[in-house]
This record gives sequence, structure tokens and C-alpha cells, in this order.
Amino acid sequence: MNEAAVHILNYHSIHFKSVAGKVLEKTIEEWMRYKEDCYRWMSSTPRPQGLHCNRTFDMYACWPDGTPGAITSVSCPYYLPWFQKVKHGKVSRRCGLDGQWVMINGTQPWRNSSQCEEDEMEMMKEEMGAKDLLLGFRALYTVGYSLSLMALLSSLLILTMCRKLRCTRNYIHANLFFSFALRGISVIVKDILLEKRWGKQIIEVSDWEILISNKAAIGCRTAQVIMQYCILANHYWFVVEAVYLYKLLISAVFSERNNYTLYLYLGWGTPVLFVVPWMTLKYLKENKECWALNDNMAYWWIIRIPILLASMINLVIFMRILKMILSKLKANQKGFADYKLRLAKATLTLIPLFGIHEVVFIFATDEQTSGILRYLKVFFNLFFSSFQGFLVAVLYCFANKEVKHEIQKRWQIWKMNGTSLLCLQ
Repeated sequence: MNEAAVHILNYHSIHFKSVAGKVLEKTIEEWMRYKEDCYRWMSSTPRPQGLHCNRTFDMYACWPDGTPGAITSVSCPYYLPWFQKVKHGKVSRRCGLDGQWVMINGTQPWRNSSQCEEDEMEMMKEEMGAKDLLLGFRALYTVGYSLSLMALLSSLLILTMCRKLRCTRNYIHANLFFSFALRGISVIVKDILLEKRWGKQIIEVSDWEILISNKAAIGCRTAQVIMQYCILANHYWFVVEAVYLYKLLISAVFSERNNYTLYLYLGWGTPVLFVVPWMTLKYLKENKECWALNDNMAYWWIIRIPILLASMINLVIFMRILKMILSKLKANQKGFADYKLRLAKATLTLIPLFGIHEVVFIFATDEQTSGILRYLKVFFNLFFSSFQGFLVAVLYCFANKEVKHEIQKRWQIWKMNGTSLLCLQ
């Protein structure tokens, strides 16, 4: 690998995969533009007479004809990611008395690029801590999604196999569990594809061109689209849970059968209305790398607005349901301490079901947060989002009295008769 590639890849190794992808792709594109500009300049500029070192592009910088026995200096190449900090620096080469550029060991060109690298080393030191933190976050949510996935799939098996548990309420729970499972799978698959894409070894310039080609990005872009759909579907199944419970408490106007069809459209259909326009705009206007980052935040709001809307709807319904529970508890309270305990229990049970925790950072957008606040936001979002599926599965399946009773019943029947543990009967 040439020296320029080493400089670039060393710099990008400190970035989290999606960020590294964006910066690496831009750097490669700038390097190619720099190379074309260099060749264009060399072909259009007259050559000097007499002995001289020939103009050249050594894969790092563009060199004019050199005077024998003198040092030739040029500005740091503009494709460097840290160029703004070293734009006044110079890189130099020595032209030998024989009219040949001085080489090291006869193979590598001698070059002094220290003025173009010193800020790079400084940036690496500053951002090494951020890299470790982001990798720690990634390990956290990978564990969370994996644990949630196991719990959710077990819950889905129980709710779908036991006939006595089949009702609209549990159907809605099952869809919520399934949306959580899809969300977890899509996040893990997306990370694997990003790792595979940006973890490839780059040896030749052609490897760079292949890496940033649209064909090579199809897999991770598809995973990105599916992940955004699953996240939106997960949020709108929160809304379905909230709407169903609220209608149940105030006595629904429509039959549960008719409502369930509408719930399916709301939970699985609504995300399509936002993901398709977002995908279209990304393809037409911002078709870069894996679509993981956003140069134009206006496109990202197509995804963010429906999530904020779902969170606000859930918050309003949550407050109304809490008010109804509060009034009922006041009317039937046996003791103030017991009344407070039951209210706290009802509140803590509803929060994960409705995803109310997301309201905490609802107005703290990525553009408005920085430093410690941003890291705190990322940590809490990743922690709750990844472990929420596990918590919901435990609260609404494994800790559900109806489910526990049915499992205990099947266990007793199995011990007595040796029949299947499945709840198909």
C-alpha cells in the first residue's frame, strides 16, 4: 500500500464505522480529484530545458519539475481530512544532482511531510478516547439487542402457540414483540455489513474505487432502509398499544375484530409512508456510502418527525390513562401508602410499553447537543432502546399472570400424562 493510503487509513481507523465510512469515502473522492488535477496540470504546462527532475504524482502529492541539488516544496495535498489545520504547511522532496528524485533504499521516494502530519497525530490522540467510548456503546447495544431478541422470540412462541392466550390484546403484544425482534435483527445485520464493507483491506487504488462504488454499497443501503422501517414500525406499535389500552378503558366504539385490522395498518403500514420518500430522496440527492449519515438534515427529518409524533401521541395518551388510573385508585383506596404503591407500579409498567422514556431527549436533537450531553443522550438512547425489548417481554409475557397460569397448567398436564408442552390443545 502506498504511503498516502497508510496516512488516510490510520486516520480513519479512529472513527466509528459509519462515521469512518463517510469521511473515508469523501477522502478517496478528493484524492482522485487531486490526482486528475495533477495529471491535467502536468500535461498542460511546458517542460523546462536542460537537466531536471521530472514532474510527477507520487500517490501523495503533485510535484513540479525539480532543480538538481535543490529541495522542491509544495503545499500539503487538499484531500487530507485534516487539511484545514495544515493548509499552510509544506511537503518537500530533494532533486539529486543526476536529475533524479532522491529515493530511500532505491524504492521509496524521500519525502518530508512532517508539516502535513503533525496535526494528524494530535487529532488521533484527541479522538482516541471518543473511539473507545463509541465502541463501548456498540458493545452495550449489541448485548442489549441480543438479550432482547432471545426473550422476544421466546415470548412470541408462547403467545402464538397457546390457544387460550389468543386474543386481540395478546395479538397486539405479539406484534410489538415482533417489531422489537425485527429492530434488533436489523441493527445487528446493519453493523455486520458496515464492518464487512469498511473493514476490507485496501491495497491498490482500484480497491478504493470498488469500495465507494454504488454496487458495493447496495447491501448496507438495503440494511439501512430495513432498519429505519423496523424502528418506525416499533414506534407505531407503541402507539397501537397506547390506543388499544385507552379505548379499552373508555369502552371502544368499534368491535375488536375491526379494530385489529386498523391496528395492523397503523403499526406496519404507517412506516412505509415515511421510509419510501426518505429512501427516494437519499437515492436521488444524497446517494453516498451506506446512507448512515446525513449531509442534509432536512432528509433525516422525514424519519425523525414521525418518531417524534409517535412519542408525543404516546405521552398524551399516557397522561390521560394515568389520570384515569389515579381517579380510580383514589375512589377505591384502602390506604394512602398502598394507593401510592399501586400508582407507581402502574406508571412504571406503562412507561416501557409506550416508549415514554424517549420523550426525555425528544427535543435534544443531534444538532443541538455536543460534548458530555451528547454522549449522555447517546448512552441512554442506546441502553433503553436495546434492552427495552427484554423488559417488555418480561413484563407482558413472562411476568403475566395469565401466561404463567397457562404454562403451569401445561407443565402439570405434561408431568401427569407426558403429553406435549405446546399449548395447541
